[in-house]
Amino acid sequence: MERKQTDIVIAGGGVAGLTAAAAFGTAGFDVVIVDPAPPVTTADAEGADLRTTAFLQPAQQFLQAAGLWDRLAAFATPLQIMRIVDLGTETHVTRDFDAADISQQPFGWNLPNWLLRREMVARLQELPNVDFRPGTGFRSMLPRSAEAIVTLSDDTQCTAKLVIGADGRHSAVRQAAGIDVKTTRYGQKALTFAVTHDAPHDNVSTEIHRTGGPFTLVPLPDHDGKPCSAVVWMETGAEVARLAALQDTEFEAAANDRSAFLYGPLKLASPRGVWPIISQIAHQITGPRTALVAEAAHVMPPIGAQGLNMSLKDLACLLELAQAQPTALGTPAMLDGYARKRHPDIKLRVTGIDALNRASIAGNPAFQSLRTKGIEALYGVAPVRKALMQMGLGAR
Repeated sequence: MERKQTDIVIAGGGVAGLTAAAAFGTAGFDVVIVDPAPPVTTADAEGADLRTTAFLQPAQQFLQAAGLWDRLAAFATPLQIMRIVDLGTETHVTRDFDAADISQQPFGWNLPNWLLRREMVARLQELPNVDFRPGTGFRSMLPRSAEAIVTLSDDTQCTAKLVIGADGRHSAVRQAAGIDVKTTRYGQKALTFAVTHDAPHDNVSTEIHRTGGPFTLVPLPDHDGKPCSAVVWMETGAEVARLAALQDTEFEAAANDRSAFLYGPLKLASPRGVWPIISQIAHQITGPRTALVAEAAHVMPPIGAQGLNMSLKDLACLLELAQAQPTALGTPAMLDGYARKRHPDIKLRVTGIDALNRASIAGNPAFQSLRTKGIEALYGVAPVRKALMQMGLGAR
């Protein structure tokens, strides 16, 4: 059987995998990228991912270098202010974290996931050194000292210096490398949907806290001439099941109640999606000839736009090491460098987001009061507030 020789095999055609292929391809590496499911690149197609992703400043720079940002910029909604509203106590607390305090740019930019896939696939078509095979999956690999032999679901094989597992929380690459994970379940799920509303969002992302989990509105471009936002509504699994089963008008009434009418009445502008909320961290993020990135390495609740931005930090770190010494691609020295640079940061952020999520679930009035005081204390000291915002953007 003839084997295709390449520098890198990427398993996973989600946003992280497609970005990885664009980044390594733009940098001159030969890439084969596979995913068992062809990407859904229109909003109304079955299986469309209607969630949105907020790219923070460092991610935008990485996308620019990968030849992606010029394609995405026209569709991106800037996130200028992160607003936290705590409705858990009698005195409602609202605090604005304004990007102008630390930067001349917004915190980030929000884009629908299906649109990201559309533009990223188009970018890969421009790169002759990237071989994208939608509909083909990763089956197994045999790592050797100089390369890995990768067998795909259509029985074809590739030899690669490096295998990147970007194939999600149930990663086949991670399993093939024999790497275990630690998973934390919260009994929570997230409802995701888009809404129109009367009040302009003014590029403010609003996170509303009450019992059960945050209700977050993230700015989107206008829809049918009305202001529009993406919503992530985190609740207990049972409550999400109840909400998901409601008729549209009943569901809108529940969403209006939960949002405290901060934006005026909310009208559904998309179907509703349901996603389980977990934290997960891989015991290692490397194996022989193998690097895990994104949800193959770490999963966390959708708070503070950390998930995909951490994934892009994984990719930026890997790419930097690859470019510094292209001949050492996939060697133990390179992979040790990746693990040393990324694993401690991943552990720190997953732990931090886990703590924030547990605080947001808290129904205990003492906990809610503590949360409110915490928000006020963090906000009230300008250097702390600025340091928090810098950390949110990925600074150590």
